[in-house]
Amino acid sequence: MTEQEPASRGPAAAPDDVDTSVRSPEQRSRTFTGILVNTALANITTSYLWFALTFWVYLETRNVIATGVVGGAYMLLIALSSISFGTFVDRYRKLAVMRFAAGFTLVMFVLSGVMFLLTPIGWLLDLRQPWFWVFTLVILIGAVVENMRNIALSTTVSILIEPERRANANGLVGMVQGIMFIVTSVLSGLSVGLLGMGWTIVAALVLTVLAFAHLCTLRMPEEARPAATDAHGGFDLRGSLAAVLAVAGLFALILFSSFNNFIGGVYMALMDPYGLEMFPVELWGTFFALGSTGFIVGGALIGKFGLGSNPLRTMLMVVIVMGVLGAVFTLREWAWLYIAGIWLYLVLVPFVEAAEQTVIQQVVPLERQGRVFGFAMAFESAAAPITAFLIAPIAQVWIIPYARSAEGAAQLAPLLGEGTSRGIALIFLVAGIIMIAAAWVAFLTPVYRRVSSSYARSAAEATADSGSSSSG
Repeated sequence: MTEQEPASRGPAAAPDDVDTSVRSPEQRSRTFTGILVNTALANITTSYLWFALTFWVYLETRNVIATGVVGGAYMLLIALSSISFGTFVDRYRKLAVMRFAAGFTLVMFVLSGVMFLLTPIGWLLDLRQPWFWVFTLVILIGAVVENMRNIALSTTVSILIEPERRANANGLVGMVQGIMFIVTSVLSGLSVGLLGMGWTIVAALVLTVLAFAHLCTLRMPEEARPAATDAHGGFDLRGSLAAVLAVAGLFALILFSSFNNFIGGVYMALMDPYGLEMFPVELWGTFFALGSTGFIVGGALIGKFGLGSNPLRTMLMVVIVMGVLGAVFTLREWAWLYIAGIWLYLVLVPFVEAAEQTVIQQVVPLERQGRVFGFAMAFESAAAPITAFLIAPIAQVWIIPYARSAEGAAQLAPLLGEGTSRGIALIFLVAGIIMIAAAWVAFLTPVYRRVSSSYARSAAEATADSGSSSSG
């Protein structure tokens, strides 16, 4: 990567730093599509191995603490590294950042394959031994660094897509995430069930090589050199915080999204164990893929219709509906209810993510967007592992045994029915109610009005500037 020359503090992107007049909007859109497809392939690869690791660990240990720790460790690593990722995205060309991340991930996946080949399986699955943690961390670090590409992808929307079409582009990102979930959940389940973990690692290596090779063929002439920025060093926390605080209410928006992820950590820790108790691993992967088609539907709806005049209002309304779904989709241990609930829930997830991205892209200057996206990812990712680390042991040691006891089952039956996973259903119910309450409170705050006003003002200015450029 070639670093830019130091820049003065404040918005200072020169016209030749990011020149959106180099090519037509159609050509820039095609470039964005190529970057999006490549990022999708990279995300599929890391998620494929990540899902497989989660399935494999639970099936071999039958311990939700293990899956909770693995999931929490992944999110915690993202939280610890995201500000650095955002700093580098601001300081370097976006494609250079993506290529670095792809190469690093490839090296880590190679190391995981070597370790799996040379280490006895019993050692790898013994949580009391260091080998389990080293093996898991090698895979997780490779997957985490790949997330640097997602921050860079969000900034390429600002570079390549016209302001009035950014919400639609963010919807396409959500649709691609849906495809990722479908492909990886099916392939991961089949790989672990039919091929084993070793061949799964081999397949992940092949896909990583393909993604890296394709990335090397992409070009983005709109970014002749990195945009001038005030980012410094490798961990610009001060600059990240300043960029967030420069927009009224933006910090509160990030805090709300973090709280939403705090509740989402419950589902991260317990959704796979619930599904694996209900289905064999091969079928669970397939059924989760069926539910994940909701991502595609949600992303396609945003790509077609956008997010309305106020993406923040759309986000809060969607969060309320998500809370309702999260509370009811396990009220009975019925396979169709669980899969339908997952599908509807995942239809809504792209709306929340696209709304936050659209607001940030509209109100934050490009030269600071990497750090703002990184700061947001750090906060939001930190919330989920806290929940996972807390809820997994509580569920394993107290709630699940209580729900499976004769007394507990009798007390829960009128509300949650009967079945082996009523303890997890109780946790999902409480989490959904908390999510609903939080969104209603957010609607009533002054921060909601300030952020909505900032977005409306920035959108009007962008529309006016676009009209002036077209007439000129």
